[in-house]
Amino acid sequence: MLNKLESLLAKTDIVLSLEQKQQLIAYVAMLNKWNKAYNLTSIRDPEQMLVRHIMDSIVVNPFLQGTRFIDVGTGPGLPGIPLAIVRPDSHFTLLDSLGKRVRFLLQVQHELGLNNIEPIQSRVEEFIPEVLFDGVISRAFASLQDMLSWCHHLPETDDGRFYALKGVLPEDELAQLPSGISLDAVIPLKIPELEGQRHLVVLKQN
Repeated sequence: MLNKLESLLAKTDIVLSLEQKQQLIAYVAMLNKWNKAYNLTSIRDPEQMLVRHIMDSIVVNPFLQGTRFIDVGTGPGLPGIPLAIVRPDSHFTLLDSLGKRVRFLLQVQHELGLNNIEPIQSRVEEFIPEVLFDGVISRAFASLQDMLSWCHHLPETDDGRFYALKGVLPEDELAQLPSGISLDAVIPLKIPELEGQRHLVVLKQN
């Protein structure tokens, strides 16, 4: 698995320490183990998890601004856990409404010693943060409109951003952004050995 991860990383500009690589692999091992009982992801092959979950998550790291992030609808911790591993100086709140997923995240936090994550079980529209976030991240929402509607209360009003991980660029959704929201950037993402388009859509409150 380490060889596989290193071969994937070699096709990018991402440089990680051995400890970070080992944490990512340990996370995949836990995901694979728990998946058999809890059905956390439809991907069953650990090597495919490296491509479709790990690499797909960490390629967005260079484009994140700030140090306090919330991963909304994180599921089994995607993209929040891989990002927390490669971005140890940032803090990630991992929000999900399902107890079994949050139990898994707490176990990951314990076994990997991740001090920069906080798993929380809550529906996003009911979650009131003590401190607002530099960035709201999600790859789970059906539409940008849903993300903005349910997460509008989470980012910092001045510099906060929404980071939506998308496949094909949702031109129709971008054309219907609500007032008070502007498009900050659209970044095509290249993930080694992953077919199909991937985009990071960055939105900002005006």
